[in-house]
Amino acid sequence: MHLEEKKLFLLDMDGTIYLDEQLFEGTKPFLEDVRRSGGRYLFLTNNSSKSVEAYIAKLDRLGIPSTREDFLTSVDALIAHLKGLPHFRCCYVFGTESFRSQLEAAGIAVTTERSDDVDCLLMGFDTELTFQKLEDACILLGKGVPYIATNPDWVCPTWYGFVPDCGSVAEMLFRATGRRPLVIGKPQPAMAQLAITQTGFQPEETLMVGDRLYTDIAAGVNAGIDTAFVLSGEGTMADLAASEVKPTWVLQDISALHRAWKGEKDNAG
Repeated sequence: MHLEEKKLFLLDMDGTIYLDEQLFEGTKPFLEDVRRSGGRYLFLTNNSSKSVEAYIAKLDRLGIPSTREDFLTSVDALIAHLKGLPHFRCCYVFGTESFRSQLEAAGIAVTTERSDDVDCLLMGFDTELTFQKLEDACILLGKGVPYIATNPDWVCPTWYGFVPDCGSVAEMLFRATGRRPLVIGKPQPAMAQLAITQTGFQPEETLMVGDRLYTDIAAGVNAGIDTAFVLSGEGTMADLAASEVKPTWVLQDISALHRAWKGEKDNAG
């Protein structure tokens, strides 16, 4: 299917539609045109440090109105995964207070205190990281408890560069304990598949858009849908040359995607 025929756009956020508090120039016109054409977009993010309500507030500050139904997060995918398993007695939350609150609101038994009752470790992107959490995690992993992470992202983009994301902290724990987590968010296909199911669009009508090959683009490939790799965030052409994961299209940014979707094919790679 041609890019112009896409109707459902699964959009990464950080590095794809904005960077920190800066909305990319082409984001708003693109979103407005998608809605105007009868299409649909969903924001898919691996960032588990914020609630959907926080994302709604952030997009509102940036001039993009949104509702809860416009988002799918790695925490949503984690909750769906946990509800499909036998209940853990108590899960230790290695993440932000927002991450803990989202899990608790979904009925997951959680704690931020290490105890003998803890039988699972849940890790997210933690902007409130402390050494105590690292020590608790090492002790729990040493005991062999199941270990689940929201995402494998190495870094999170900011206005000044990058900060370590969940994948980097998980790598640190691997060096200390020899344990790696089960990863739930992108690059796993669950979020994309859930988006297609919820919206009713067909896979061939769907496009995954993101700035990371190893999460965003890999998730689209794993879900069997077309992908657009944008160069406005973490990923570079050097990364593409070295990666086994290949996108359907390569574009400079969301403005280039908008032009290509409207038929200006010289902007598509």
